[in-house]
Amino acid sequence: MFWIRIAVIAVMALFLVSSPIGADFLPNATPENQQISITTLIDVIGYVSTDTSFDWTISSGTLEDRIFGPNETMASLLYKDSLMTNGGHLMLSSSLDFDSRNQTKGLYNFETDKVVTYESIDGSHLIADESLVINSGGNYSDTNGIGRCVFSSGSSATVPAFCNTVRARSSLINVNSAQYSTSAKARIVAADGSVPSALSYQIDLTPNPVSGLGYAIGTVATEFSADIMEARDDGASWNRTSATNSMKDKAKVSGGIVKFSKAFDYQSGLSVT
Repeated sequence: MFWIRIAVIAVMALFLVSSPIGADFLPNATPENQQISITTLIDVIGYVSTDTSFDWTISSGTLEDRIFGPNETMASLLYKDSLMTNGGHLMLSSSLDFDSRNQTKGLYNFETDKVVTYESIDGSHLIADESLVINSGGNYSDTNGIGRCVFSSGSSATVPAFCNTVRARSSLINVNSAQYSTSAKARIVAADGSVPSALSYQIDLTPNPVSGLGYAIGTVATEFSADIMEARDDGASWNRTSATNSMKDKAKVSGGIVKFSKAFDYQSGLSVT
């Protein structure tokens, strides 16, 4: 057994704006809206399996397999979370909240938080995987429920074209002892262009306080990435790519983990003057 002392705090913020207008212009809410809440509490010695998925796509027009015309926008959100143990003592507390109404800065359409404590018994272990993806702009594709962007070929538009995809993911593999928490948030619907799209993800892993070991045991990995395409707002290039931005951040540790912490924050919105 080897010990790993790691305190990684990676806070990445992408603020993509142009003047007078540019970047994401989110679709607004449909007349009928939904609110969904799920709360989970588990304290068990034995086998556990949980699986949660959430797939939401919304357009300012209609969802069709075609290039969007002027003034049309689309946004998608895809969330997946799974956890499994083959024994041991697991304590889990989680909440998930969804609100399809227009959101303002600082509020989110989708939020989920989770705290897990696990201790192996007779060689048992825990595996878990969580991911959140948002996409805004472009034409719709059925691939994984997330849109794929192609800029329009029309002659005019209210705002420049854009195509942004942002991803956050964490994985826990063969964990024998640990306490960890995750938080995932996303906003893809707003009343007007003054509110940016947003994705926030955080994971913190520490020793199980009742284990007496002073370190967690297992493997934890994270991956954050973004692919950005932006046009400008002048008459000649509003629908032609003027900027691209691709980023990726990956981390993985394995062994006796004293601390592991990663955070990722993203925003992209209009600047109106």
